[in-house]
Amino acid sequence: PMTTHFWGPIANWGMSLSAIYDANALMPEMINERMTATQMAYSSLFMGFAWKVQPRNYILFGCHSANVLAQGNQLRRWGEHNLAQGETGKASVTMMGAIIGGTLAGSGCLVAASGQMKKVCAASMPGFISRLALHKAGPFTIFFWAPNFKYALSINNILDYQKPVEKISTSLTSAMALTGCLFMRWSFVITPVNYSLFLVNALLATTSAYHLGRKYQAYGSSAFMPSSSSK
Repeated sequence: PMTTHFWGPIANWGMSLSAIYDANALMPEMINERMTATQMAYSSLFMGFAWKVQPRNYILFGCHSANVLAQGNQLRRWGEHNLAQGETGKASVTMMGAIIGGTLAGSGCLVAASGQMKKVCAASMPGFISRLALHKAGPFTIFFWAPNFKYALSINNILDYQKPVEKISTSLTSAMALTGCLFMRWSFVITPVNYSLFLVNALLATTSAYHLGRKYQAYGSSAFMPSSSSK
C-alpha cells in the first residue's frame, strides 16, 4: 500500500466516487454532459481491458464498472432535468442521444470489421505497419484504445477552458488531476518505462489542474469545501 503500484489503480475510484458525491451535492444543471458521456465511454473500454488482460484484473474492472454506473446516473439526471426545460432542453437531450447512438453504431461497425481490416493491413501494408497491425497491443485491440482514449478526457478539459467556473465539478476535476499525477509516476516505475502512458496522464493532470486553478481564483479555498446537498 505504500507504492505507486497500489495507489495508481486505487485512484481510479476517485472518478466514480466524485460522481456519487456530485449526485448528492450538485443540482443537475451543473452536470457536464459531454464529460459525463466521455467518462462512461472511457470506463467501458477499461472494463474490456481489465477483463481481457492476463491475469484478469478484477479490481480495475470493478472500479470502472462503478464509474459507468455512477456517470450513467449523472447523465440520467441531466437528461431528466433538460426534458423538463421545454423545447430547448429536449433538443439538447435529442442531440446527445444522437451522438451516443451514432458513436455506438460506429464503434460496433468498426469492431465487426476489425478482423478483416487487420488481415488487409497485415497482408498489404509495409513491414512496420504490418507488424503494428499484428501486435498484441496494436490498434485493433482493446489494449491500444483503452489507454489512449484517456486523451478524450483531456480534450474535454481543453474544450471547457472558458466554461463558467461554477459549472466545473471540483470533485471530478480533482479526481482526474490526482489519477493523472499518480499514473505519471507509475509510468516510470513499471518495466519497461511507458512514455506514452506518461504523456496521456501528464496532459490530463495539467488540464485538470488548470480548471482547479480557475476554481481557486474565483472562490479561494471555499472551492474545495464540501457543498450542501441540493439534488
